Amino acid sequence: STMFLVGLTGGIASGKSTVVAILRELGCAVIDADVIAREVVQPHLKAYQQIVHYFGTEILLENGEINREALGNIIFSCPEKRQLLNSITHPEIQKEMLKQILKYFVLGYRYVVLDIPLLFETNRLCKFMKYTVVVYCDPPAQLSRLLQREVGLAREDAEARVASQLPLDEKRRLATHVIDNSGERESTRRQVLRLHARLEDSLAFLWARLAVGTLVAGLGGLGYLLWHFIS
Repeated sequence: STMFLVGLTGGIASGKSTVVAILRELGCAVIDADVIAREVVQPHLKAYQQIVHYFGTEILLENGEINREALGNIIFSCPEKRQLLNSITHPEIQKEMLKQILKYFVLGYRYVVLDIPLLFETNRLCKFMKYTVVVYCDPPAQLSRLLQREVGLAREDAEARVASQLPLDEKRRLATHVIDNSGERESTRRQVLRLHARLEDSLAFLWARLAVGTLVAGLGGLGYLLWHFIS
């Protein structure tokens, strides 16, 4: 059996969710790091209990779930508390990601896409990816889409969110493949179809990567997930 990992990333409002939707329509295996980050902090789970213990019940919503905005305000103003939250959530996120990778391996998938918002910002997981894909759009379009998506968001706040990430032009240079999402959805779809065909033809092996990935699972290589979890 052969399988390999593909790291998918982009920038805020660059259209990564559009590409993920197309990949899923094609039957591809996609692991969404953002979804996992939300799932591991659901009420009564280990990470949830630890977060409430250390940060208090004031970070909870009325329904008992964690108020991501309130928690985000705390950790962004205090690096020590951000590190504490990382130490709580990262092990649980890592275990779930590895579990899903192994599931797809057993099912015989040729490749698995890891949807990781800040893949290049930390660069710790790039070594385990056979290929990296960035979803790109030109900066003016990115800002415009963000303002349209986040109704009521001030322009300066939108610019600050974009500036907090690595520029898309730099990510484009780092990636092995680029999906240009500056145009219409059909253009993006054609690019995804071509990429899928190339990946299906690849013969890269994953056994060694899985072994190494298991060994480093406790090193806290998923810091980028936290930012996206609370954004």
